[in-house]
Amino acid sequence: MNFSKDLRIFSGNSNPEFSYRVCKYLNITSGEIELKRFSDGEIWVKYKENIRGRDVYVIQSTMPPAENLMEMLIMIDAAKRSSAKRVTAVIPYFGYARQDRKDQPRVSVTAKMVANLITVAGADRVITMDLHAAQIQGFFDIPFDHLYASPVYTSHFTERNEDLVIVSPDIGGVKIARSYAKRLNAKLVVIDKRRPEPNKTEVMNVIGDVDGCNVLLVDDLIDTAGTFVSAVAALKKRGAKKVYGAITHALLSGSAFERLNSSDLDKLYVTDTIPLAKYSDKIEVKTATHLFAEAIIRSHNDESISSLFDVDKS
Repeated sequence: MNFSKDLRIFSGNSNPEFSYRVCKYLNITSGEIELKRFSDGEIWVKYKENIRGRDVYVIQSTMPPAENLMEMLIMIDAAKRSSAKRVTAVIPYFGYARQDRKDQPRVSVTAKMVANLITVAGADRVITMDLHAAQIQGFFDIPFDHLYASPVYTSHFTERNEDLVIVSPDIGGVKIARSYAKRLNAKLVVIDKRRPEPNKTEVMNVIGDVDGCNVLLVDDLIDTAGTFVSAVAALKKRGAKKVYGAITHALLSGSAFERLNSSDLDKLYVTDTIPLAKYSDKIEVKTATHLFAEAIIRSHNDESISSLFDVDKS
């Protein structure tokens, strides 16, 4: 790898294994940092090495609890106050992305507020993967690099040489699903769903033919798995043979594991942007750390990283 000694990578507590793999890929050691909690829960951060004039990358996913977000903000602020030359927030999973618009009266556009917090804390750049809503990039007034996990999964299924139909679980996911379909030379099917209330989904219709086909259901995240399991059931009901899932961010809250284990799903592939709370025979983790490592080194060297977030634009 071609980089100077000015590059320093520091990890928060949300996903230290992810940061370790990024550093291993780059063949560098993670920077020394002390993260403490006071007895009342307050977060305290200290960089244990000189970062004056350094190019600093703070790796932290911001899934619940909220302390993960707060810890990242404090790490950014501490780096800025330590005279780092540039501070980049590397956020494998960008939390609060589902609150990206005012869809009801008297609610917060929380994704925008989080963008403001990251900027005000002192971040000079953001690197993240598979935002729930791509337009969140426009909430930032600093450079923003949006990576996609699709290369991780398309290479895996290309090696398997298995004919697939790509399924988007909703209209909003069609763009990403189309990129999978193009890369895998596969047909595209869309599920029309209705959501009567938050975290409850009723699948209404499958637009396209899946009878006798192996199916790959792709999405940016899986939370309670209600939508996902309903989609699996609908696809099986319409004659799908095997149903696989390729999901970037595995939140898997509530009864998600139980739902997945009792479903007709054959295998769920997830990335390591969020550490799994527990494991299941139906879940296989694929690492996305090489994409982030490449983004970091190219950003540090002021090189183009456009190939890392290439997605079908047609």
